[in-house]
Amino acid sequence: MNDFSGVSLRSLFLQHVAQTSPFPPALEVSNAEGIYITDVYGKKYIDFISGISVCNVGHRHPKVVEAIKEQADKYLHVMVYGEFVQGPQVKLAQKIASILPQPLESVYFVNSGAEACEGALKLAKRVTGRAEICCFENSYHGSTHGALSVMGNETFKQAYRPLLPGVKVLPFNESIALEHITEKTACVILETFQGEAGLRIPDFDWLRAIRKKCTEVGALLILDEIQTGFGRTGACFAFRHAGIVPDILLIAKGMGGGIPIGAFVASKEHMSTFTNNPILGHLTTFGGNALACAASLATLETILEEGLIESVPAKETLIRDLLVHSKITEIKGKGLLLAACFDSNEIALKVMNACYSKGLITDWFLFCDNALRIAPPLTITHREIVEACMIFLEAINSLE
Repeated sequence: MNDFSGVSLRSLFLQHVAQTSPFPPALEVSNAEGIYITDVYGKKYIDFISGISVCNVGHRHPKVVEAIKEQADKYLHVMVYGEFVQGPQVKLAQKIASILPQPLESVYFVNSGAEACEGALKLAKRVTGRAEICCFENSYHGSTHGALSVMGNETFKQAYRPLLPGVKVLPFNESIALEHITEKTACVILETFQGEAGLRIPDFDWLRAIRKKCTEVGALLILDEIQTGFGRTGACFAFRHAGIVPDILLIAKGMGGGIPIGAFVASKEHMSTFTNNPILGHLTTFGGNALACAASLATLETILEEGLIESVPAKETLIRDLLVHSKITEIKGKGLLLAACFDSNEIALKVMNACYSKGLITDWFLFCDNALRIAPPLTITHREIVEACMIFLEAINSLE
């Protein structure tokens, strides 16, 4: 299929598209809609991971597609970020601010979660005048140099040192971590729920203690909600479960309806430090792109207007009720961000491959290779959940 002068599209993909692993699934996509992805051979797959927590409203949601088309008829890129008043950008920033607690009111748009992390680290240093950063074991915030510096896994960092100096990697969900947050600390950055560690949810009292300690020593608390944001855990943002408010919030993945966009959000007071000494303290050419913002606004409005967040707890319960098998040792996580755990990486990979063959897309976790990701679009129906879970169980049974 899709031959180019006798060379297959897959061969060209492997030759000319830079690879991230020696074993990509290399599914040749024809189209996608709702919870389904269809390959060039006409086979339909249930996307049980939303393109890694991106397609919260499913693939090609009609309202998102309509917003993209309408904006494409007006203008695309007109100027670098922060210079011109662009309607989609302003409306989206206002909408995001409206669903966040004070003082989170100023939105800096970027293109990805990693870029949001980079901007937030700079902002914390600028506001506090400090250099030390605290992060946590098995954390993941992106792969750019700053984000990699605060990754909590040495295996993925060792080939790229030297990285940022002054970074402390602390134990996650352990009280001893509090002792390392001091008056020298610019910021503490953590995932509210650890994603790539296989959905580790901390004790909420520990999160509240981290918040309190940051306030006491004058450090900024950066919460990474790149995977958990926009309803995936059954709250618009996972920090709501703990009853805390970060100084800086990182968002991306689920905010664009499939279009690349990210942001970091802080108080107007903190964010204004980028405007002086020096001016243009943080720059991006494509951040806040009109097309991306239009898609994101439509995505957020769809999530709120269709009650998708309110539907998450019942869907989580259904998945947990259905995915019962002797080979599944545990279902971790919350809402529609779950991990099905197995005794070994070998079993998990066999199940993943069997799921693919049966038309169900799942994936492993970067720092937890004995578990498989379950993060379907929030739009998934109960009937579709049953269908997906039955395929998942059939895949496990096929190994016996």
